[in-house]
Order: sequence, then C-alpha cells, then structure tokens
Amino acid sequence: MTLLIEPGPIDGLYLIELDVHADDERPGGSFREVFHAEAFTARGVPSFAPVQWNISESTQGTLRGLHAEPWSKLVHVAAGSVFAAVADIRAGSATAGRTWTGVLDRTRAVFVGDGLANAFQALSDVAVYAYLVDSHWTRGAAYPAVAWDDPDLAVAWPITDHRLALSSKDRANPTLRELWGG
Repeated sequence: MTLLIEPGPIDGLYLIELDVHADDERPGGSFREVFHAEAFTARGVPSFAPVQWNISESTQGTLRGLHAEPWSKLVHVAAGSVFAAVADIRAGSATAGRTWTGVLDRTRAVFVGDGLANAFQALSDVAVYAYLVDSHWTRGAAYPAVAWDDPDLAVAWPITDHRLALSSKDRANPTLRELWGG
C-alpha cells in the first residue's frame, strides 16, 4: 500500500491520496489503508496517537462546522463524498486566516492539525465522515468555532439552496474577526 502525503497550504494540514484496490476475494469490494503511523511520520506528519474514532453520517446539503477542537484529526470519508474546508483560525500563526477547500471521498483524506477549524458539506445522498482524534471530546466543553459563511474566509460552499442544512449552533458561530476580538 502506498499513501501519498503532502503538506497543504496551511501549517498543520496534510493532504493524503489513498491507494484504493479492488478486492479480488469479494467482487465489487475494495480495500484501502487510511492510516499508517510510520508512513505518516516519515512524510512529516506530526506524531499521531488516536484515542477516539468518530463517525458522522449526513445527507446531501448538510453542513457541519467550522469547528476548531484542541486535537489533531485524521479525516476519511468512508462512503459518499463531501466538500471539505479547513481554515487556520490560530491568531499569530504564519498561515492565520488562510483557507483550503477540496472534495474528500474514499480516495482522499486529510490530516487536520490541532487548532485548525474544519467543516464539511455532504455532496452525495449520504456521506459517512469518519475521523480519528488524538484527544477525547468532553461534554460541555467550549471549543472555538467560526461562521460557515465568514466573508473573510470566503468558502465557496457548493450547496446553498433549499438542501442546505445547518444546526442552530453552527448558525450562531462568530466570524473570525469576532473570534479574534477585532
């Protein structure tokens, strides 16, 4: 198996191309390796010791984020496809305010470093968004988040018609300027 890993345009973001193989033993099936600790560190990804595995299932148009938790995250879309966005909301970072977007599916994953905000919007009828994290989520904790439609981040979400679905929490997120107190 070969993982093609390259640094993204934001400090702490890595883009991962997955090698998907047809499964000869099960016609119509496939196999892919998504995480390999030695391969990751050999290609410059920070040491990553996952402690929790989360899966979010969303229907087409559902948008979740932009959330910035205090942990690193390996994101892989196990089924379907999503439009993903990652923003550097760390004040003082060399890439602060920069945004990356792209489509994730079974052939592409991302490693999102600690403190980066990430979001996704389901493009397929159903998308299975799976992610490993290196710290535990805590009920009731306040984690930074930024408005999905922040004009400074200028994410061009592909679905903005009647299919767009947002939680009330995500609708209330501050802009990056508000988060930074400006």
